[in-house]
Amino acid sequence: MTQADDRILETLADSSLTLSPRVLAANTDYSRHYISARLGELRDAELVDRVDEGLYVISDRGLAYLEGELDAEELENEE
Repeated sequence: MTQADDRILETLADSSLTLSPRVLAANTDYSRHYISARLGELRDAELVDRVDEGLYVISDRGLAYLEGELDAEELENEE
């Protein structure tokens, strides 16, 4: 997990909206390309769900991570 991952998850959780990499990039100061790459990793870890082409929401697992119920080391061990 990177600092960007935390920012992406926090932005998705705080907005409660379905967001695109472009909108996430504008709100996190990371490039759209980087956000897209990180969303792929977050999706593989089941921390975000893709609801449509290029649109993402935070998953229940992502919320559990933000609430401290899921440790980043546990996520890395699953890979």
